[in-house]
Amino acid sequence: MLITLEGIDGSGKSTLAAALRESLADIEPIFTREPGATWIGDAVRRAVAERMDPIAEALLFVADHAAHLDTVVKPALAAGRLVVSDRYSDSRFAYQPAVLADALPDPLGWLRQIHDGWSIRPDRTFLFVLPVNEALARVGTEKAREYFEDARILEEVQKNYLSLAAADPARFVLVDALLEKEEICRFVSDEIRQCARSSQSRPR
Repeated sequence: MLITLEGIDGSGKSTLAAALRESLADIEPIFTREPGATWIGDAVRRAVAERMDPIAEALLFVADHAAHLDTVVKPALAAGRLVVSDRYSDSRFAYQPAVLADALPDPLGWLRQIHDGWSIRPDRTFLFVLPVNEALARVGTEKAREYFEDARILEEVQKNYLSLAAADPARFVLVDALLEKEEICRFVSDEIRQCARSSQSRPR
């Protein structure tokens, strides 16, 4: 089973991923993330830091996703393991259209076509939602932010996330990211356990 954690920068999903390592330790999930689980993630981060051409940047994110699937996600799922990924393909579908708006007529359609046929759909996605001004306050000073950690871009990204969730309500679970960290961890942990039990009870 593949569980993904999504949300704009500053929404707390990475903090939650760290907390879930402890709360779910008894069921031994594989924790991973995008970008960063493969060496291509280093190229992605360099592209972001250097403000590379947006199409080149998007394709590097896709390459990292492909390598992540090949080296981490697919082997873990084949072994019957529960996988929890901090960011996954929905990050592409939410962030890149906001960046590619001036470069392509239909950025989301283009990205979906690139992923079609080989990417793996998550079983459940937890989307962390909070006001953009609160997210930016958590991210830190303006000088330390990456270029997309901007109010205008993040507003668009969050709108894109909510559209994705509205189109696939059976998969997405919206989480109020303003709640206390402990409450969020308990809720998500319980939901993941329930998903794992349901998956194990299905006929093979």
